[in-house]
Amino acid sequence: MKKSKRSATPVVFVHGAFCGGWAFEGFREPFEAAGFESHAPNLPHHERGADMEALAQAGLKDYASAIVEYVAALRAPPVLIGHSLGGLVVQLAAAQTEVKGLVLLAPSAPWGVPPTTLDEHGNHLGLSLLGDYWRRPIPPDYRVARGNTLDRLSHEDARRAFARFVPESGRAVREAMQWWSDASMSSQAPVHRIAAPVLGFAGGRDRVNSASTVRRVISRFPDGQAHFHEFPEMSHWLVGEPEAGEVAQLTLQWCEARGLAPPAAKKRKPFDFFGLGDSASA
Repeated sequence: MKKSKRSATPVVFVHGAFCGGWAFEGFREPFEAAGFESHAPNLPHHERGADMEALAQAGLKDYASAIVEYVAALRAPPVLIGHSLGGLVVQLAAAQTEVKGLVLLAPSAPWGVPPTTLDEHGNHLGLSLLGDYWRRPIPPDYRVARGNTLDRLSHEDARRAFARFVPESGRAVREAMQWWSDASMSSQAPVHRIAAPVLGFAGGRDRVNSASTVRRVISRFPDGQAHFHEFPEMSHWLVGEPEAGEVAQLTLQWCEARGLAPPAAKKRKPFDFFGLGDSASA
């Protein structure tokens, strides 16, 4: 956890599957420079040497509960920024606790939002070929990561990032990616329980959570509450691709436009985000 000045607004970054808080090491720097109080916790059992039996039993509700508990320990309600699976987790958390803003970076879709592309359907089919994968941890696979998540990184950067990947709970993956098979509806995130403004980002070349699916996720929210922006050349790793700085800057500008920026940042000329992103109803 890194803190700037006392008056800084808390921002909590929530990582995606197979990752840890390390995924935001570069992405969070502009937020800290702008005066935000920056946090990037690991989800349960996502550290090196974690208990694999405990990971196998962990589900989305456990992940969301961990973030709710983390938020409760902060000095003020934060802005939650979630990437991929973390983008779903922050929606679940925001339905349970007060947050000031919700930023979804290529988020996994909640219960009831179907896949929209052949790539997404193919990913779901690939999971089915793993047998009863939901009963055990899933080890990271470089071929899959390189082809779908780290595809726009250099070979060296992709290898460096993948070396930090950790196993993921098969149960959590099933609850997120094959939600129709989950009778407990663990990935359900009712929008009427989320009062905060929402910003959604997607990469036009994302094969994991496509821009069309992310747009559906954002369109669930009432008119005026949520906005969506697509980066046509980006893929899934929005936090580390060459344009990641642009994603961070647009997020900062969106925060400023909604009065969520720290006092020092508010002295700058207000920014009108509406000229850059589509509204949720678009």
